Amino acid sequence: MRLPAALAAAALALGVSACQQPAIAAEKAVAAPAAKRVADEGAGLKTAIFAGGCFWGVEGVFSHVRGVKSAVSGYHGGTRRQADYKLVSSGVTDHAEAVKVVYDPAVIRYDQLLRIFFSVVADPTQLNRQGPDVGAHYRSALVPQSREQAAVAAAYLQQLRAAKLWSKPIVTRIEKARTFYPAETYHQDFMLKNPRHGYIVRWDAPKVKALKAMYPGVYAADFQPG
Repeated sequence: MRLPAALAAAALALGVSACQQPAIAAEKAVAAPAAKRVADEGAGLKTAIFAGGCFWGVEGVFSHVRGVKSAVSGYHGGTRRQADYKLVSSGVTDHAEAVKVVYDPAVIRYDQLLRIFFSVVADPTQLNRQGPDVGAHYRSALVPQSREQAAVAAAYLQQLRAAKLWSKPIVTRIEKARTFYPAETYHQDFMLKNPRHGYIVRWDAPKVKALKAMYPGVYAADFQPG
C-alpha cells in the first residue's frame, strides 16, 4: 500500500512496513468449502468485521459482493488516540487493518462471506502478515458482532482445519469486538479510485477476478462504494 508523499516520508522515518513491499508472487485462491453451520441472523442489515492484511484488497473484494451495502476500511483492536495510519503502520499499536462490512443476510449470509474471505481474500496460515506486508497490524482475524456470528466463525474455522486445504496450520483468530475506527478518507474505496495503482494491479485486482470466477452467483460487477 503506497502512501501519499508526505506520509511516505514520515513512514520512512518510522521504519514503517507499509503495503508497498515488492511483489514476488500473487497469492493463490483456494476453493474453501461451503459452511456446514449456516448463519441464521434474522432480517435486517447486519455488520461484520474482517481483518485480512492490507485493507484495500479486503474492502475491494467485499465491495463486489451482491448484498453488501458498504465496506469501510479502518482499524480495530486499539485505542481511538492511536487509530492513525502512520501509527498503525509503524507497528506500535494493537490495531489491525480491518474492514467493516454491512450486508443484507437475505442476499448474502455471514457464512458465505466467510467462505469468500478464506477463498480469495486472506491466507489463514500467514502469521502477522499477508502477502508482501509484514506486521501484527496485517494479521488475519474474524471479529464477530453477535453470538450467532461467533458460533458460525468458530465452526467454520474448525471445518477448515479438518479439511486440510493448506499445508500449514491455520492461524486466523477470532477477536473480541472492540471499537472500529474508520481509516482516513484517502483509504476509502481505494480500488475504485485507483484501479491502476501498482499494488492494486498486482495484489488486489486478482482477488476480485478470482471472486468473479469462483462465485459468479454473488459477484457484482459494480463496485459498491462505502
